[in-house]
Amino acid sequence: MKQKVLKVHPDDNVLVALTDLEQGETVTFEGEDFQLIDKVQAKHKFATAHLEPGDEVTMYGVLVGKAQSVIPRGGLISTANLKHAASSFTVGERKTSWKTPDVSKFQSKQFYGFHRPDGSVGTANYWLVIPMVFCENRNLEVLEEALVKQLGYGRNETYANQAKQLINLYKSGSDVNGILNASLSEVDYLPTSERLFPNVDGVKFLKHAGGCGGTRSDAQALCALLAGYITHPNVAGATVLSLGCQNAQVQMLEEEIQKRDANFSKPLYILEQQKIGTEAKLLSESIKQTFAGLVLANQNKREPAPLSKITIGLECGGSDGFSGISANPAIGYTSDLLVALGGSVILAEFPELCGVEQNISDRCITVESAERFSHLMKTYAQRAEEAGSGFDMNPSPGNIKDGLITDAIKSAGAAKKGGTSPVTEILDYPEKVTKPGLNLLCTPGNDVESTTAEVASGANVVLFTTGLGTPTGNPIAPVVKIATNTTLYNKMNDIMDVNTGTIIEGDETIEQAGERILDYVIRVASGEIEVSAVRHGQDDFIPWKRGVSL
Repeated sequence: MKQKVLKVHPDDNVLVALTDLEQGETVTFEGEDFQLIDKVQAKHKFATAHLEPGDEVTMYGVLVGKAQSVIPRGGLISTANLKHAASSFTVGERKTSWKTPDVSKFQSKQFYGFHRPDGSVGTANYWLVIPMVFCENRNLEVLEEALVKQLGYGRNETYANQAKQLINLYKSGSDVNGILNASLSEVDYLPTSERLFPNVDGVKFLKHAGGCGGTRSDAQALCALLAGYITHPNVAGATVLSLGCQNAQVQMLEEEIQKRDANFSKPLYILEQQKIGTEAKLLSESIKQTFAGLVLANQNKREPAPLSKITIGLECGGSDGFSGISANPAIGYTSDLLVALGGSVILAEFPELCGVEQNISDRCITVESAERFSHLMKTYAQRAEEAGSGFDMNPSPGNIKDGLITDAIKSAGAAKKGGTSPVTEILDYPEKVTKPGLNLLCTPGNDVESTTAEVASGANVVLFTTGLGTPTGNPIAPVVKIATNTTLYNKMNDIMDVNTGTIIEGDETIEQAGERILDYVIRVASGEIEVSAVRHGQDDFIPWKRGVSL
């Protein structure tokens, strides 16, 4: 019989339900019987001891909340009886020793990627079209309409065909019931035609709402983010459209590019509308230069590269009560494997490190890094409070419904994505990864803003865990969707790539899943697998304005 409950850490005073448990049911765990006072749905928790108001609740071995009312032994832990609480932290001794995983299975492996002049290796080969300011977004849309389908990067127009079917039904006299009950053609995501440039994975248009207004620091951060994309190993070159008068000046962008790549040599075409004149001239020149850039980009081909050239971004969104015990620790083990192989990993989402700061701080290799982490975390928390919010408001309604009832519970599980290796560097948004090992990047908990930032910092593959299902992707980096439970994987298999519900079901260990995911990453990085987000064209791109975003 498969296990019904799980204790995540020996010091915990809660058990996690792995399946729905009925009120009055007796559950046995490690020789001890627990009679359930309440019904406990899968992913939720119940108390293993009687708790009085003010008593601490511990999960993952850390403080995750305090009882607000009496919670009997066997009672459900809920938002009604538990309030967020987290331990304070200080910069103390370095605790950087770790058990390096066995990587013998992977030492002889490599992937096939696009080698860049700066020594980085891309897992894809894209051309970018970027606006310096939102005023240029419409021009990007015109360019996208002119180029994408003509070059063979469009998708079959299944949904347009479905609309045509309904139009024909309506013209033939069908009423509302006939339309609602119509059987429409199935969705097909295959390309519409053969690519003109087979070595170029696509032309991506990074529309955004920034560049002018706001503060000058907003413009600086935007230029740094865009520079991260232009210098990214998955990018062959870029076309940049500028109006001319915006805060985000071209010179600012060029300076940020130089910070990231002092010997930058990719093709980069910059067009300023107020200098060129008419819209027609701007667009014609943009099409010509972009086409010329694609000719150059197509000369790049995949070649062997060591796994140390992979940089993985770690992300979660739509988390549930299983995230911290299946998918997150699984990619945490993947992270440890890659670090041991000399690769780089990025852990972000600072609001979702609340309550585990001490562990993270202790793992920083240098005191200076630990102090920077402390400063960034405390500043972020202070800004949130000044805005009338706080980390305790972080869990979404979906998180809470599926068992993540305090930010500390959510954070303790989210931090499992970072594995156990030492922290080599602390980065502020949107600084670039320059060191192998585990890097921490200050970003919001919002999954799209955070994923956008991780890629700007150098992630050429993103591992994205979800328990509820989210379609998030990125314009230039493959985002691998990892389901925390088998029910989700089966229900939303069109947007999920990997299932770790096998861990919950006892069919696979965390280590086995972590190795399986790394094998999958190698195939994605080599272009052998097209992940769901890429297949669907899920090109989410949201720059973070340095305000409060949880």
